[in-house]
Amino acid sequence: MARKTKADTLAAIHEEALTRFSDLQSVTQSERTQCVEDRRFVSIPGAQWEGPWGDQFENKPRPEVNKVQLSVIRIINEYRNNRIDVEFIPKDGDAGDATADACADLYRADCEDSCADEAYDNAFEEAVWGGFGAFRLRNEYEDEHDPDNDRQRVRIDPIFDADSTVFFDLNAQKQDKSDAKFCFLLTPMTRAAYIDQYDDDPSAWPRNSHATSFDWVQADYVYLAEYYRVEEKRETWLTFVDVAGVEAKIREVDLTDDKLDELASVGAAEVARRSIKTRKVRKYVMSGGKVLSDDGYIAGKCIPVIPVYGKRWYVDGIERYSGHVRLQKDAQRLLNMQLSRLAEIGSKSSTAKPIFTPEQISGHEYLWSEDGVQDYPFLLINALTDTAGNPVLSGPVGETRPPEIPPALAALLQFTDQALVDLSGNQQAGEEMQQNMSGKAVELIQSRLDMQSFIYMSNFAKAVRRAGEVWLSMAADVYVEPSRKMKGVRADGAKTTVEINKPVMDLDTGESYSEVDLSDAKYDVAVDVGPASSSRRAAVVRALTGMMGLTADPETQAVLGAYALMNMEGEGLKDLRDWNRKKLVKMGVVEPTKDEAKQMQEAAQNVQPDPNAQLAASLANEADAKAMKAQADTQYAIAKTQEAKANALETLAGIDNARQEQVLKTADTLNRITSAAQPPGVMGEMR
Repeated sequence: MARKTKADTLAAIHEEALTRFSDLQSVTQSERTQCVEDRRFVSIPGAQWEGPWGDQFENKPRPEVNKVQLSVIRIINEYRNNRIDVEFIPKDGDAGDATADACADLYRADCEDSCADEAYDNAFEEAVWGGFGAFRLRNEYEDEHDPDNDRQRVRIDPIFDADSTVFFDLNAQKQDKSDAKFCFLLTPMTRAAYIDQYDDDPSAWPRNSHATSFDWVQADYVYLAEYYRVEEKRETWLTFVDVAGVEAKIREVDLTDDKLDELASVGAAEVARRSIKTRKVRKYVMSGGKVLSDDGYIAGKCIPVIPVYGKRWYVDGIERYSGHVRLQKDAQRLLNMQLSRLAEIGSKSSTAKPIFTPEQISGHEYLWSEDGVQDYPFLLINALTDTAGNPVLSGPVGETRPPEIPPALAALLQFTDQALVDLSGNQQAGEEMQQNMSGKAVELIQSRLDMQSFIYMSNFAKAVRRAGEVWLSMAADVYVEPSRKMKGVRADGAKTTVEINKPVMDLDTGESYSEVDLSDAKYDVAVDVGPASSSRRAAVVRALTGMMGLTADPETQAVLGAYALMNMEGEGLKDLRDWNRKKLVKMGVVEPTKDEAKQMQEAAQNVQPDPNAQLAASLANEADAKAMKAQADTQYAIAKTQEAKANALETLAGIDNARQEQVLKTADTLNRITSAAQPPGVMGEMR
């Protein structure tokens, strides 16, 4: 059998991709079409009259009083006022892990440098408008214009029209799509630019049955697709232990004869064997005609496209999603229809007009036509005559009546307005806040408003959490240079410097390791959602200041007051917050950062000694010395007494039995005299 060439392999991959995309597009087309309609409905002038509804009012006034957009803007503003931050948590829960803190600082710096707010905002807005948004992560050179700089950074970029351009594996059911096996990201390109860049004429593409549900070539542009394909396989790892107890883990595919001989030379024996799952993501760029490029494996182990949902659920085994607009569309259309009818009624005259025959008005037309401007005191008409030529007194033959608003239209208008209020989340609740209203009442009203946007904030927090996981996976492959200094951004916005892969030696074991090593960083990712509203931050301040009256401990009061200052809002408070944080760090309430800990250590070393403290220490040392001398004198006296006793016993052993009793009495008398001269406690030791 002939060996497959690379062209054959790419052709097979292209066929696979077309089949997968056709299935995706056909199943999700209905949901995606509704998402696009919802976004157009709220953002494009005239879109609220598109379709069969507008055809019925083709020759009528078609006003738009876009109340839906106001409710959407409130939710978007609520998010922009409360950004979501990422936190990296060690698997063992160690809060002082320097690498975890470095990851958080680097992630914020990457977000700041790549203007990630634009990507986040666009994805959130599309999710709230239509129900689905997305953004992406990618790695690029730190300086694309410097040939000597091979360092890379991770960037976060927006994806526009995600409901029409992002397609995930149908079998992926997790909301963050971490279980997806493939993903398509479409990009439109003008036909002329496509032919010029790829030297490929779309009109020459062979007709493919898999492309019938989606037209890859439009009249003016061609669709390209980034095709991300997950490749998973298992590898066997072997564990060897040598005679010294040193353990080594080696892949089975790396066990060459030389490696086996090396292991045998140190007496290493296999003690364990385990199968490990490996995961890589390969990227292809394709069109409807062929695979244009094989970009190889990307950094990290995850598909770098992050989906964002407004509201999401499954019905009939199909993923459904919508935003804040869909349920309000019919009520908004009904309101527009009624306003169209009112505009038509209002365009007609609001006064009764007399109807004359041409003979009655002939010669006096100017009086009647100018009466609305000149307000003549009287108007003239011609008298009518009968068949005999006699004048006949006659007024207008009739009059027009001003139009009236039908009762049904008035009732429907009132119902429609209330329906929009209910469906949009009762935006008028904020107007209930009156002057001198209690803080508790304000909190209750704001909480009610906040709960209407909570589902969108919660779903976006899941997307940001997934972005942190993907970033960590990519950073492990990108941030590998030894002793590389990078910009970091702390949670409070302050800039810092992070040095990764810095060689450090353990003084206890003598082994060297890399400080802040992201290549093997394994952390859980959590998100910190900001306060739901400004009023809630004010509520925190009120609660803290209220708690200050419940304790008499000055230190506790100082801590509560400091935290109240941290939650206060206003211009020019940054310096106060910075000073307040340093105060809390010194008190041990807030965990210091690495830079803060270093500054505190340097400050402690540079502190000049207090003269009073030095004098007190000198007096204390003098007292200790005197006490030690007294103790030494006591021990010397005890030793001399023990020596006298030993000499007496030695003498006693050399005399005869006749004089033994007399000598013992003499020794006993000497012992009592000596004991009376010793300090208290010495007697017990001699006995």
